[in-house]
Amino acid sequence: MLTLDNGQARRIFLDRHGLSDAPVGEAKGAALHGLIHDLGFVQLDSINTVARAHDLILFSRRQRYRPKALKHLYERDKALFEHWTHDAAVIPMEFYPQWHLRRQRDAEKLRARWRNWRRDGFEKRFQNVLDQIAAEGPLSSSDVGKGETRGSGGWWDWHPSKTALEYLWRSGALCVVGRDGFKKRYDLTERVIEQHLHDPANCPDTAATIDWCCDQALSRLGFATHTEIAAFWDHVTPAEARDWCAEALAAGALEQVQITGADGSVKLAFARPGLDQDPARDKAPTGRLRVLSPFDPALRDRNRAERLFGFNYRIEVFVPQAKRTFGYYVFPILEGDRIVGRVDMKAFRNEDVLRVSALWPEGRIRWGSGRQRAFEAELERLCKLAGVSKVAFEDGWLCASAQNYL
Repeated sequence: MLTLDNGQARRIFLDRHGLSDAPVGEAKGAALHGLIHDLGFVQLDSINTVARAHDLILFSRRQRYRPKALKHLYERDKALFEHWTHDAAVIPMEFYPQWHLRRQRDAEKLRARWRNWRRDGFEKRFQNVLDQIAAEGPLSSSDVGKGETRGSGGWWDWHPSKTALEYLWRSGALCVVGRDGFKKRYDLTERVIEQHLHDPANCPDTAATIDWCCDQALSRLGFATHTEIAAFWDHVTPAEARDWCAEALAAGALEQVQITGADGSVKLAFARPGLDQDPARDKAPTGRLRVLSPFDPALRDRNRAERLFGFNYRIEVFVPQAKRTFGYYVFPILEGDRIVGRVDMKAFRNEDVLRVSALWPEGRIRWGSGRQRAFEAELERLCKLAGVSKVAFEDGWLCASAQNYL
């Protein structure tokens, strides 16, 4: 049985996630679409301390990327659609038929769940919402349900027509066609998606969707357990992914491999035959230091990130300030095939500055002058994405254990 040492496993994993090569090249149009296709999807998130998650995910792989390129690809070119994986994401339009099973399952699951803990009567709003959008064109949640009781607008307090909008989107009658700020605009699916992509008669059945999801997930992971395969798109259940792996293993389409973790432990995973000949196994990633989004696809699975990189990360947005170990929204720092630190920083656009309030090198990482220069160069590049022109380091920004290295 093939055993990958930890360095080999990291290199293959980073290669599959577009983080081995220097972040250069075109970052709009077909090139951007190709990048998103290779990743599978890009998670959307509204927090904008430096840049929104989707923008930083793309910027970290193509530093010529600017947010308007994604907006054009999504809203003008209609080369992407928005739906859910493990969270809201933009996805290549050619994958739309593979979301048929997800829309069916969401229709069943969400109707029962939201009937129990959403505002009563959202199902009665379906036709009104559809008729209004048919007559008026794309609408947001503030355009529907006039006169309905509205609370704070939080996730827990949607008005019935807002709930109807979300349900009709998740189950397929509506599509999100773009966002104003971060507010979604919805339109009728038949006005947005080409007939051959949304027609149920052309959509794959359950077995074909499971096969596609598992096959494509493994292609983008390099190696994975059946639960990691199931979690990639979050369409199929772990049991369905386990059965798919068992069948593929018996047919010789998969093999089991041993993956060595950062702590030296070994874990079984599935891979395609020939992983021992994969060029990425012995290809050293670029040494370019870069800041990653906390929602980067390479780090989204926190347990796998800890196992492969020895990087224990938990986002603390919802943790009271006094109980945080690090900070509100802390960014991992990648260098080569290692996570070398994490940084707490925020863009103050009214002051035209990116302020670094704290940096923590990871264990055994020496934060010397060379690494500091590389870090400052990356911050200068980030300023362009954040919409500011200068960087400022606050007093006490470097953790005490690293201060003697500079």
